[in-house]
Amino acid sequence: MNWFVEGLTLVLSTIGALLPIVNPLSAVGMVVTITANLTEPERTEQIRRACIYMFFILTSFLVAGGLIMNFFGISIPGLRIAGGMIVSYLGFRMLFPDTATMSRQEQAEAAAKHDVSFTPLAMPGLSGPGSIAVVVGMSAAAQQTQHIVVGHILIAVGIAVVGVISYITLRAATRLSKVLGVAGMNAMARIMGFLLICIGVQFIINGVLDVTRLARTM
Repeated sequence: MNWFVEGLTLVLSTIGALLPIVNPLSAVGMVVTITANLTEPERTEQIRRACIYMFFILTSFLVAGGLIMNFFGISIPGLRIAGGMIVSYLGFRMLFPDTATMSRQEQAEAAAKHDVSFTPLAMPGLSGPGSIAVVVGMSAAAQQTQHIVVGHILIAVGIAVVGVISYITLRAATRLSKVLGVAGMNAMARIMGFLLICIGVQFIINGVLDVTRLARTM
């Protein structure tokens, strides 16, 4: 029973850490804009492929995360502090938007592309630097546990759940944009931005506390 609770906790913590950073709601406006010339079945297919690409991108960094950190000599506290800075920056951009996420030129180029599933939808739309930093940190933490393979599988399950939630959200992109309107979408973006700032600051606090503990043991 304990292993089930621990596994469920790991899956839920993965969803809770990733979902605000992936933030499919922030991609709704981009989806509506760059798929305006597609039919509804074509738009659905692009969204489905983007979510699949997101899963494979993040799971690739999950598998290789520990190797990347060991190769570059990056510590977990350092990753948490750097990841917290990135997440906080993304949150500030959402909370206090000064420019659009995509420039008009980028939107025009994306709209002219027939396949927008990998870029810009999957990367950097759904699997950007913030979510990659979180996954790499989870990979390093999972390698310090007794059940490394099981930990990675459970984290991958959490990533898959986030992908399903993203698909459902983006699938309803047109209806959401009509129901919420510009003001509603901006309000949701600011709320998610505030949550991202809180998450990023907590990452930094955890990293600083880890550094303090290491300094005391030396």
